[in-house]
Amino acid sequence: MDYMALWLFLAVFAVLLSGYPVAFALSGTALGFALLGLHLDVFDAAFLNALPNRLYGIMNNTTLIAVPLFVFMGVMLEKARIAETLLQDIAALFGSLRGGLGIAVTLVGMLMAASTGIVGATVVTMGLLSLPTMLRNHYDPAVACGAICASGTLGQIIPPSIVLVLLGDVISSAYQQAQLDMGVFAPETVSVGDLFAGALLPGIGLVLLYLLYIVITAWLRPGLMPVAEIPDRENDTRSIFRHLLLSLLPPLLLIVAVLGSIMGGLATPTEAASVGAVGAMLLALVRGQCTLQILRQVMLDTTRVTSMVFMILIGAALFSLVFRGFGGDDLVIGLLSDLPGGNFGAIFTVMLVMFLLGFVLDFIEITFVIVPIVGPVLLAMGIDPVWLGIMIALNLQTSFLTPPFGFALFYLRGVAPAEVTTGQIYRGVAPFIAIQLLMLAILASYPRLATWLPAVLYR
Repeated sequence: MDYMALWLFLAVFAVLLSGYPVAFALSGTALGFALLGLHLDVFDAAFLNALPNRLYGIMNNTTLIAVPLFVFMGVMLEKARIAETLLQDIAALFGSLRGGLGIAVTLVGMLMAASTGIVGATVVTMGLLSLPTMLRNHYDPAVACGAICASGTLGQIIPPSIVLVLLGDVISSAYQQAQLDMGVFAPETVSVGDLFAGALLPGIGLVLLYLLYIVITAWLRPGLMPVAEIPDRENDTRSIFRHLLLSLLPPLLLIVAVLGSIMGGLATPTEAASVGAVGAMLLALVRGQCTLQILRQVMLDTTRVTSMVFMILIGAALFSLVFRGFGGDDLVIGLLSDLPGGNFGAIFTVMLVMFLLGFVLDFIEITFVIVPIVGPVLLAMGIDPVWLGIMIALNLQTSFLTPPFGFALFYLRGVAPAEVTTGQIYRGVAPFIAIQLLMLAILASYPRLATWLPAVLYR
């Protein structure tokens, strides 16, 4: 009976692997174990009585209102075909270089990440637009697929990111709980703005590592990424720069308006997200892509994604209550405290477990199920909450690339030509997974990469 919490976790994991909807897998398994615990007299029903307060807290959480707004912004920008214009103009600029298309894909992925924050939309859009062009220019299919998948997942770490919004709420709750457990009854908080600022330098560093890998590979093995032949490319450099400026300016203004207002303290993430949503509508309107039919589709997609996120959040809240009712928090504290290596051993173990879980679980499931369990324990050890949040975000980004269940791989497989094999996609992402792990190691060695900018801006 002392390990009922562990059995609960393993049961939820098994049900999730069966493919049953996540929200109902979490809540149904938790309720089943709660009823079993009540029958065996090893579970206190008072934990279930706390569920209405949890749900009320979710409904009153103003930070989470940013989720549907950022989703709306991302879907609307996808419909406005911003990526298509950017890719054409950046490819025209770098097309004369070996690996130029790979550089263009990475830069556009970075800009789309900072504009939309939605991985699926970015990977699918980049796959449809750039993969046929890269293959026509004799790019190695594995290299092309790896560059598209990796650049598409930048939406996980480069703000504004849905992952950082959700993580910001979970980390803030875990940080407050850790301080209360330590006897601090006036706890400090961590905001989504802190995580946005903390993710900026690691995100840029990751993009630079991607670009460095592409340039070195193109130099050492030119046959993998030959010089591209861009059709209808103007030879006038001034014209190329003019077109590029015109295509870059609107999304850059939107990025500055959203991120600048948050980091400058002019607006909360929710307020900035509303600015982004309105700005995305204006961009689509200017480009003639904001018809009633498109607006209706954007609203439906936004409602679908938002409903999924909040249903999982409700299921995770019930799971968390039942897990704690079985003494799961004490079990986790005991397990992590007894590990060799102190804080390093605990962090390394948690990161390794998250990395392995990322092979089979979505980032939303890991954020809502795993982080609330291990977060308070790690933060009670004196670990910086912003640094921990960015480490988790980088780790979750890696989970999008790891075979066999990386979601970015599925997204690209769905739009890739038939001649591109799944094995080529898996082989192409392997170097980028290594780059992700390298960035994770760099951030672990130099925490100030994540903590310096928030300290400058907010403290």
